[in-house]
Amino acid sequence: FGEKRLVEAATRQMEKLPYCHTFTHKNHGPSIEPAEKLVEMAPVPMSKAYFTNSGSEANDTAIKLIWYRSNALGQPERKKIISRVRGYHGVTIASASLTGLPNNHRSFDLPLPQIRHTTSPHYRTMKKDGESEADFARRCAQDLEDLILAEGPETVAAFIAEPVMGAGGVVVPPEGYWEAVQPILKKYGILFIADEVICGFGRTGNMFGTETYNLQPDIMTLSKALSSSYQPISALLINDDVYQPIADESHKIGVLGHGYTGSGHPVAAAVALENLKIIEERDLVGHVKSIAPTFQKRLAGLAENPLVIETRGIGLIGAVEIGHEAFAATPGALGGKANAAFLEKGLISRNMIDALAFCPPLVITEAQVNDMFDIAEAALKDVADSL
Repeated sequence: FGEKRLVEAATRQMEKLPYCHTFTHKNHGPSIEPAEKLVEMAPVPMSKAYFTNSGSEANDTAIKLIWYRSNALGQPERKKIISRVRGYHGVTIASASLTGLPNNHRSFDLPLPQIRHTTSPHYRTMKKDGESEADFARRCAQDLEDLILAEGPETVAAFIAEPVMGAGGVVVPPEGYWEAVQPILKKYGILFIADEVICGFGRTGNMFGTETYNLQPDIMTLSKALSSSYQPISALLINDDVYQPIADESHKIGVLGHGYTGSGHPVAAAVALENLKIIEERDLVGHVKSIAPTFQKRLAGLAENPLVIETRGIGLIGAVEIGHEAFAATPGALGGKANAAFLEKGLISRNMIDALAFCPPLVITEAQVNDMFDIAEAALKDVADSL
């Protein structure tokens, strides 16, 4: 929260060019430089970067561009987007529809009719009796293919997923999941959107979750750590297969009728570029790799508490899920109680129903990791003792 280089980058840019739009073929250096940087950093070949203001807007824009591309290709029926139960992709009308959490749909008349949801890859809660993790991963892939076939492959445009689910409870995919899912998308010519808003820029132990799981997305959406949230900025990266039909269609129409006033805002873009430089110069990804074993060991150690049902995580992200018979009828009540106990002892977490999340800054030290889990252990003990 006190990175002076980012404050100085914002100040310099405010003094030099505080605002300029990116409409009607105009652009500016502060936007161009991070765009080039992101395309260069991408773990798979990407062609263009487009800046938005939040992860929700990035995913919303991805949907619009995919629909536009389908029309450009003469496939107006190819408009459905498949997401996953418990996936989180934002809260605009379109991105909230992608989000697979019921509370983001209730009383909002969501999801949109073009959106479908397939099986969540959470082994513990979704497995069948006697089903191995490998068998479960294959069934998730089969469920996806069955949904594609039921809807009609010619109507499905894209599949969106987080490499590791974040707000849905930190769901780490079972081994073999991505190896089973990706060939199905290729088989039916369905675009793959990797939502890297949580996983991007080091969180999973690589620069992108796409690298951690050997993914081959056509589109990547980015935010949060893009500027370390010092400024609101997000981006989507698209490969040439996505870009060219969009370019052809916009040339034919004479305009691409999309854009935000704040897209590529010079101050936000300047801060993002400086932030990316810091991540590389200080080797924060290497730091995550070095400290992740301690983080994951301490996370797993929480399982000794009688309330703990499961711990799960990768890199510097994790969750502990708790339960007790006294709270069986009120999902989230025990999680809220534990979260309050964490806060009382000086640890800020977030309970997603009864899963408490750990997602610390990438600059956290090993001593601070131990402090964090010492507090978590003590708080969970207090809660368990009270029951």
